Amino acid sequence: MIPEGSLLTARDLCKSYGSTTALAGAEFSVHPGEVVAVMGPSGSGKSTLLHCLAGIVTPDSGSVTYAGRELTAMGDRERSALRRDEFGFVFQFGQLVPELTCLENVALPLRLAGVRRKEAEHTAREWLTRLEVDLVAGHRPGEVSGGQGQRVAVARALVTRPRVIFADEPTGALDSLNGELVMQLLAETARASSAALVLVTHEARVAAYSDREIVVRDGRSRDMERAI
Repeated sequence: MIPEGSLLTARDLCKSYGSTTALAGAEFSVHPGEVVAVMGPSGSGKSTLLHCLAGIVTPDSGSVTYAGRELTAMGDRERSALRRDEFGFVFQFGQLVPELTCLENVALPLRLAGVRRKEAEHTAREWLTRLEVDLVAGHRPGEVSGGQGQRVAVARALVTRPRVIFADEPTGALDSLNGELVMQLLAETARASSAALVLVTHEARVAAYSDREIVVRDGRSRDMERAI
């Protein structure tokens, strides 16, 4: 049963790729300001679940609802606008644009939303300062450390003040010290801004930053809090 007041929910999601079943009736919910860790072994379906929740992948059946709106009923343009304006993304390897400076990378989502360059870069610099990487603002991604680059990626995810942040193995390419720093900043900032954080991970130390854990195995989900 999906709890009341959820910002993002999924019901009975099924998704297959050819003969391979990725999701087989998975369910999910997250509230504003809540951090939920999605855990499971490789190939369990956890990344597919995240992609369905974010409107990147359309499930074969089931429903995804965000703020009372049915994602699975939206067109591509509407889902793209939602990902641009209300969702933020952090990936394992940052996926920063190598030709742009770190400042320009963080400002990019605002520029795509029509914000003027000066205003966008001012806001981007504020986020780089908050995440303690303002000194690399003029550097390109290839000129900074892995930890710095991932903090820049977090700043880019947060710059539009999204209502939902999706993080897929955000510390997977970092050493333990940088991983802890990135997770602390990501979780604290999400809670402070009442954004929901959906965190895909297979690491217990990363999941420890969450309020609740959902385990995905063989395409099915299990809410550990409600299983107790």
